[in-house]
Amino acid sequence: MLPKRTDCVPNLFTVSLKKVISLDHPLVKLADQIDWEAIRREIEPAFCDDNGRPGADVRVVIGLFYLKHAFDQSDEDLIARWVENPYWQWFCGFTVMQHESPIDDSTLSRWRSRLGAEKLEVMLQQTIQVARNMGQVRKQHLENINVDTTVQPKAIAFPTDSRLYFKATHTLVRLAKNAGLKLRRSFTFVNKKLLVGQGRYARARQFKRARKCERKLRTNLGRVLRDVSRKLTCVSNPLQREALQQLLMIATRIFHQKRTDSPKIYSVHEPHVECIAKGKAHKRYEFGCKVSVVTTSANNFIVGVQALHGNPYDGHTLNGAVQQVKSLTQIDPKNVMVDRGYRGHDYDGDAKVHLAGRIPKSATRNFRKLLKRRSAIEPTIGHLKSDHRLERNFLKGKLGDQVNALLSAVGYNLRKLLAALACAAILAIVPRSASQIWTLWSVLMPSADRKLPA
Repeated sequence: MLPKRTDCVPNLFTVSLKKVISLDHPLVKLADQIDWEAIRREIEPAFCDDNGRPGADVRVVIGLFYLKHAFDQSDEDLIARWVENPYWQWFCGFTVMQHESPIDDSTLSRWRSRLGAEKLEVMLQQTIQVARNMGQVRKQHLENINVDTTVQPKAIAFPTDSRLYFKATHTLVRLAKNAGLKLRRSFTFVNKKLLVGQGRYARARQFKRARKCERKLRTNLGRVLRDVSRKLTCVSNPLQREALQQLLMIATRIFHQKRTDSPKIYSVHEPHVECIAKGKAHKRYEFGCKVSVVTTSANNFIVGVQALHGNPYDGHTLNGAVQQVKSLTQIDPKNVMVDRGYRGHDYDGDAKVHLAGRIPKSATRNFRKLLKRRSAIEPTIGHLKSDHRLERNFLKGKLGDQVNALLSAVGYNLRKLLAALACAAILAIVPRSASQIWTLWSVLMPSADRKLPA
């Protein structure tokens, strides 16, 4: 069913938010700048108009998505803080004070699954449009962009072979019992003891004993695999049988994979996770997916972000990154600044691609500054990871990777817009030009002492 619209009609027993909040707050001003109807027109086609109960209000859910990644909140904490914060309620379209949450936190998961990254791109597009309306981003800013890639780590434990054997066995036994299968052995307590012993032996550098525990864990996984495979036809429920078949495929790959195999399984519940080496001294390998980030060269607004699976070469991601910028901003970039990891790229567009560190002797002063601004994208990526939930992705599957990367960029842009509105409020009372200083001085000082100080 199409989403319903939230109508907040004040009555005798409600408190108007206008009496509680300050209308000069940056979040209140930003709510007036966003085109909520444009977002509604983009999202409503994802819902049918004649089936099921009405969905939650678009303004409420999209407003919660904005707030979640702007202020780095989980779904549960977001709903709890929303009830306490009148400015967040105003941002989501309410005009009277609410004392109960408008939706359950599981609604956010269902909306993410229904909309996907393609529909939610309108949120990023709106932040760019608001920045242009406020004068924070101009056309010449969008013509010069920086492009870089990073890794979005998944919320999984470090994938040692022993842990994978233990996890695959534990999950198989649990699903088999839920399906009504009676297994010969479950190895519940034995495997837990072996996993703890393997870690302690490895820590004590007793590697023969550690390898012995690992071999026993693998043997136990093989015994459970064969037992479940023999009794799979006894499962009457088709959904449970299909889930067991999929898990059997993953567990079989874990059982047979070797050190040099590629691709490998690094997680039982997230089998698509990839191992990406970034050359960091403190973290040689990261397990997740690659993310391409595009920012404006002048002021670091994010104008494009994509989650890329398969660990592609950086140079092969450039076409998709520039195409996304064109579709979101309707402006063709002229200069694309990248690092040396993009050498040998296959970009075939009209923009000029400039590699960092290669400054020709005939380059002008402005062009040299433009190339030096390439490294400004690095702190932007750091903020995405530390402040906007890109460091540890808890959303499930490849769709969760794409949605989390996109919403992280949305939250980053939203915080920049809030900071710009806060600075504008301060500068509105501070004179900036010579004429404003003279006007303020003439008002404050007597007519005999109007000469400006040296």
